[in-house]
Amino acid sequence: MNRYLFFITSLYLGSSLIMASEPLIDKDSTLTYAIDEIEVVAFKANKDLSIQPVSATILSKETLQNHNFMNIKEISAFVPNFFMPDYGSRLTSPIYIRGIGSRINAPSVGLYVDGIPYFDRSSYDFNIGDIEKIEVLRGSQGTIYGRNTMGGIINVYTKSPFRHKETTVSASVGNYNHYKAEASHVGQINHTLGYIVSANYSHRGGYFDNLYTGKKADGSDALAGRIRLGWQINPQWVAYLTTAYEYSDQDGYPYGLYDAETNKTDAVNYNERSYYRRQMSNNGLHLKYTTADYQLDSQSSFQYFDGEQGIDQDFMPDDQIYVTFSHRQKMVSQEINARSLRDTPYQWQTGLFGFYQHYSQDNDIEYRQSGNGMLTDTKNPSSGFAVYHQSTFNDLLTDGLSITLGLRYDWEKIKMENQTRTTGTNGKVNNPIYKKNTYSKLTPKFSIQYLTNKHHLAYFSLSHGYKAGGFNTTADREEDWTFKPEQSWTYEIGWKGNAFENRLQTEIGLFYIDWRDQQVTQKKATEQGFKLRNAGKSVSKGIEITSHIRPVDQLHVLFNWGYTHAKFREYLYDESKDIDYGGNFLPLVPRHTFSAAGDYTLNIKARHLESIVLNMEYTGIGKLFWSENNVAEQPFYHTLNGKVSFHHKKMTLSLWAKNITDSSYIAYYFESMGHEFAQRGKPFTIGTDIQLIF
Repeated sequence: MNRYLFFITSLYLGSSLIMASEPLIDKDSTLTYAIDEIEVVAFKANKDLSIQPVSATILSKETLQNHNFMNIKEISAFVPNFFMPDYGSRLTSPIYIRGIGSRINAPSVGLYVDGIPYFDRSSYDFNIGDIEKIEVLRGSQGTIYGRNTMGGIINVYTKSPFRHKETTVSASVGNYNHYKAEASHVGQINHTLGYIVSANYSHRGGYFDNLYTGKKADGSDALAGRIRLGWQINPQWVAYLTTAYEYSDQDGYPYGLYDAETNKTDAVNYNERSYYRRQMSNNGLHLKYTTADYQLDSQSSFQYFDGEQGIDQDFMPDDQIYVTFSHRQKMVSQEINARSLRDTPYQWQTGLFGFYQHYSQDNDIEYRQSGNGMLTDTKNPSSGFAVYHQSTFNDLLTDGLSITLGLRYDWEKIKMENQTRTTGTNGKVNNPIYKKNTYSKLTPKFSIQYLTNKHHLAYFSLSHGYKAGGFNTTADREEDWTFKPEQSWTYEIGWKGNAFENRLQTEIGLFYIDWRDQQVTQKKATEQGFKLRNAGKSVSKGIEITSHIRPVDQLHVLFNWGYTHAKFREYLYDESKDIDYGGNFLPLVPRHTFSAAGDYTLNIKARHLESIVLNMEYTGIGKLFWSENNVAEQPFYHTLNGKVSFHHKKMTLSLWAKNITDSSYIAYYFESMGHEFAQRGKPFTIGTDIQLIF
């Protein structure tokens, strides 16, 4: 591997300090077809992803609406090898791509909304509204996007204030007391000033009853608003100012006792309300300067959230342990990016990035029967900077042959201040614990591709992924306070092509990931809480196949299949007890993900009805294990969703249903205090939507 790094670095240093042009994606449609031109204001934009050496899925606003996706969790399996388990609350939002993911610490899959980075996984679960498109790029994206993108990146783009002028009002009603209302207005003050104002409110009555309280265990309310302003200062300068706010209050954690032999879960039955409340604000200023030769972008961002969790930790009727956890984040970041625009044999992109994040948390444990407790106050400030560059050399030796070289340098400093005190009859304050560490890393990238005149693309890529180390907030031993960085090498080979005048589009990708010092979750010796430590070596390998078929203009069909074989190669779990998980499968990684979706439009053109659109979606999630010991598992399960929409001029009336077959499955499993618990998946749901556009 050192030889590969030396080779790539030498080639990079031989090129000039500039990087590959990645012009705006300008075409998109339902099921990611290239049909209707739209504007997407991207900060680090990519070319048409169908001719780039990357495995990617694009979900347009039509796809999101037609398949009634309400949040990112619902695209699991619709995107190959993408899995985001839906359990607990919005605090628990891990994402896994190709087996790369993280359950409790910093995410391994990055998220950007209009160029604003989301650093903490507890901010990943939010209601989808005013979205123009979502891109999911699979594989390490560390050269361009940096920290915590070992598994991939999710780019979310909202509507442009310059290309739309409309008012939209919609409402949704469903069983289990589901209600949702949205409103947005897009307008222009004059030919240089545009704006978007939107708001949405959702209420969910809950799916699961708590036998002890007689109430639903997982109801929720959420309110969100967004304002986006656009100013065309002059023909070269444009500015976008975005501010978004969300407040959510939900009952979560509908966990019941689990029977591994039958794969069944008892009803929720604990004595005190468990909840998670969060308020979150995301703000960004994007400045863009464009000439005929290059484009210069500046993205300034500020993110704030304040969340509180209360949880009946024993999940039993007895009043034993209750934990109140609160956490707060203030994060500022600044990125400057420049890229060439001309279609020339040499194209480039380069940039600088810096951030400061202040994260703090309080963990209050109450032992109700003894009257004792423990309160831990932890502060984790971190800061860092990065410089990156990528160059693409086109038409080398022959037309269509291109090579891309990239390199990024990241430096990060992390601190921890920990103060613990016990409460009750023997209460005392422990001495504060102070720790700090710095991490730095070079992450190179290399790809070679061949594009024919008929738009058939073959490629090979090699990329390095990296995630910084950090600190556990509590530890039983001195060596448990710190965990090391993790890193990976991803090898990928792929092919993309189309036929029959783009009526058939197919992508195939194979990958192999060599993963070192993986940060894994372990129960603490007391079984109260978790800690992070490093496994030795892990390997993830697999395949992804996507096929778009449009036999006639009215019918669009999409097939996705992903296979991931992810195992620990070396992982000595507990040397003193001779527990070795080497050779076991990684937890929370489905072996297969599959989806088949179809959209059919029936043109009526009657007086009161113009068209009917039918949508069906079948998804399957393959066998997965819930923990490193590979004892508890979830067998393959599937869901069937559908929607029928009636369109007439500016009004759309829709009927939708999810999990039509009422498939029974486990959404999450864990062990605590000598018991096994699980959360059941969501049952059959049905509802109706109405949308008006003025």
